[in-house]
Amino acid sequence: MPVASNVVDLLIVGSGIAGMSATVTARQAGLSTITLERSTEEEFGGGTRWTEAYLRMKNDSEVSDDFTEVFAANAGANLDPNVVDEAANGYAGCPAWVKAHPFPDPDLIHRFAERVPPTIAWLKSFGLTFGPQPIYLLTQNTTRIAARGGGLALIERLRAEAIKLGADLRYRTTATGLIRNADGSIGGIVATGPDGRMMRLPARSTLMACGGYQGNSEMMARYLGPVAANIRPVARGGYYNRGEGIRMMLDAGAAPAGDFGSYHAEPVDPRSRQPEAVIHIWPYGILVNKLGRRFLDEAPRTVDACYDPVSRAIAYQPDGICWVIFDAQVEEIEGWRRAIRSEVAAFEAPTLQGLAELLGLPGDAMSKTVEDFNAACPKHGVFKPFEIDHLATSSVEPKKSNWSRPIVKAPFRAYPIIAANCFTFGGVKVSADAEVIDGDGKSIPGLYAAGETMGIYHQVYAGSTSVLRGATFGRIAAQHAALEARTGIGGA
Repeated sequence: MPVASNVVDLLIVGSGIAGMSATVTARQAGLSTITLERSTEEEFGGGTRWTEAYLRMKNDSEVSDDFTEVFAANAGANLDPNVVDEAANGYAGCPAWVKAHPFPDPDLIHRFAERVPPTIAWLKSFGLTFGPQPIYLLTQNTTRIAARGGGLALIERLRAEAIKLGADLRYRTTATGLIRNADGSIGGIVATGPDGRMMRLPARSTLMACGGYQGNSEMMARYLGPVAANIRPVARGGYYNRGEGIRMMLDAGAAPAGDFGSYHAEPVDPRSRQPEAVIHIWPYGILVNKLGRRFLDEAPRTVDACYDPVSRAIAYQPDGICWVIFDAQVEEIEGWRRAIRSEVAAFEAPTLQGLAELLGLPGDAMSKTVEDFNAACPKHGVFKPFEIDHLATSSVEPKKSNWSRPIVKAPFRAYPIIAANCFTFGGVKVSADAEVIDGDGKSIPGLYAAGETMGIYHQVYAGSTSVLRGATFGRIAAQHAALEARTGIGGA
């Protein structure tokens, strides 16, 4: 097996926002780097290439007011109060079992929030711009800005800077194993190149920034069970994310973190060829499955706060599909079409029975579902499409909590919806410096994780934080690796 003649300072696996942020940061710090990417050069960037890069911020120098709060609220179901008590005393003094616990440590989330503004300022230094951008969410419960040009603009600008700084970028090259030194530190990567031959790439520090496992059907089935067969990546970049990086780190003793049995889901039109072909009009209608029946509360909160669990619930319906049924009253909602990102037209019919026939649904069952829903809609109250209006149904199960209006005005329309996987929640435990933590709460020397490989999400995704997570912790990892290089500490 060929061995690289020189030991590189930082070897980075993955070229999404986490990997590219780390590459540029490391080169600016004077580190030698190699960045590996399994995709072709034309499709580098993982999921970042396809996202619009919404950021949970008030402006380009302040995170949202609820930034840390949303992580605390979704730190894991039935969280042991003993864990919470220990963590409240500070990470440094926590016992090993708390340091290795899969929940997101308060110190890590605090570091995340603290380092977002300087990370955005750093990105702006390359000419990237951030600010309010049009969004497909008609209702929101937090503040968001976006990168102008989306995730593609971020990774292409960082890549250009990396090339300018002399970074070694290698495409169609896949990491297959970690090099473990005699003292237990990580000394680089075993990889296969474009010719399929294996090579050893020794490094003083290694950063795994190679995504989750949404593109790996075996890992999806292992962690999610049979429902995984109903779920597909939300965009082409997801197919490159096959989870090997996470598996390598777990095999090396890393503590698992995040919710391995869950993922960030979006409701998309299965007919569409567009990336992230979301259908967010469903809070203003009803969702019915292949049996023609409703199966959940379509509008418990604003759409940005509930589309994740609603989408995951869709995956558990027969064949993992449902339809949003709505009527011509939707025309009263200004800008409603921006909530639909599919290029394929809605199904449309002059009658509900005719719509059911187009959809291949049992007409009697769907008609009964709509009839029962219409009868349960409130007779009084004001429909307010852009805010919580408490127009809730009564005497029907499941209840619909908001925006309940009878579906009575032709033409009647429908879109099919499935759950698409933006990224998986399971990863490895990291410190606030992006060091990978082992099962005893100690850092694994020479090993870092950033982006989707680090597990910080449980229950409901903290919306518009994934690009921030990648950029911030990719940069943190490279800065810490540079510090260790200066002090003579490292894995090789």
